[in-house]
Amino acid sequence: MSKIFVIHENSEWLPPFAEALDAEGVAWEEWYLVEGALDLDAVPPEGVFYSRMSASSHTRGHVASKDYTRSVLSWLESHGRLVINGRRVVELEMSKVDQHTALRAFGFDVPSTVAVIGRHDLKARARGMSLPFITKHNQGGKGLGVRRFDSLEDFDDYVDGPDYEHPVDGITLLQEYLHPVGGYITRVEIVGGQFLYALTADTRAGFQLCPADECDDTSAGLGLCPADAQTAGSLFHWREGFRDPIIDRYLEFSRFWGIGIAGFEFIETEDRRLVTYDINTNTNYNPVVEEEAGRSGPVAVARYLAALARELETDRVVNPSA
Repeated sequence: MSKIFVIHENSEWLPPFAEALDAEGVAWEEWYLVEGALDLDAVPPEGVFYSRMSASSHTRGHVASKDYTRSVLSWLESHGRLVINGRRVVELEMSKVDQHTALRAFGFDVPSTVAVIGRHDLKARARGMSLPFITKHNQGGKGLGVRRFDSLEDFDDYVDGPDYEHPVDGITLLQEYLHPVGGYITRVEIVGGQFLYALTADTRAGFQLCPADECDDTSAGLGLCPADAQTAGSLFHWREGFRDPIIDRYLEFSRFWGIGIAGFEFIETEDRRLVTYDINTNTNYNPVVEEEAGRSGPVAVARYLAALARELETDRVVNPSA
């Protein structure tokens, strides 16, 4: 079978996928893109390449990983290699502006948003927002820069004060606050063009809604991480029986953009809007949800990648000159 290559920068998130790949009996190798060199004259190995690069890599001190990944994916695709969540998809992962514009162009309801470059114009632009509103970082993940403001005075104090969080790319989003019915958001998990399951994430504790066990509670009290579930009760649960038509629209969007694996997050508002606000293309999975759903995200990912590797090997045998 052709080899599977896992491109990432976060070793703490790898073990569930490593276990699942080993259980599939496939040959695989991790490409840990933190520092290194890329020989552009070299020919990449044959195989299936799965990118799990994260927009929050800079929070782990891996400031070069995003551009390193961009370079590697461009190199792989120039040689016709099969890349899951490739070069075009990584830009969606890295930029909420790219996500917002792509979703809106596809007909999804998205939050009213203003992208502010730099710090000096934030207070003036906030005057055009309805209260309350939230801020978030364009290159986010882990609740980076996500705060709710109920008054312009509080926002001014934040922008001028020592607690202001500088976004890594200089872009802060000012976004309408959407109150979710029931106090939760919904995340739809997709693997290999198929709906896996939907989960709910409780928003009443705050905005940090990373479902991975390994998330750190680093968002200044904005919310609990699922790693705290043993003591606080899980914030994440399977949304049993969820089959809204929005699932098919996410699948169609994924096919159009070449997204193999992703989690789409949306809010159901009190006025019956379904507002999609995030696409996570290096999705992680919560054990509480998976036990309730009776389905495993890492296992689904491993089986999807293994099937692609088998197909690739079959094609090579049938068409050795291809």
